[in-house]
Amino acid sequence: MADLEGLAERLDALAEELADGALEALREAITAGERKPELERRLTRARRAVERAASLVRDGTNDEDD
Repeated sequence: MADLEGLAERLDALAEELADGALEALREAITAGERKPELERRLTRARRAVERAASLVRDGTNDEDD
């Protein structure tokens, strides 16, 4: 099979980028005196999904049936 650990590491890096984007969106909203932006929520959901994918690639465990 392909280099699964390498793939998981790339997913981890992507999750970090998504987290950084979410924090930046939140900072911008706070600076502008706005509420928590929808963009931050979407990026956080995407980050969690990517983290789950990295976990699945690493060990194949998941609470859901696929």
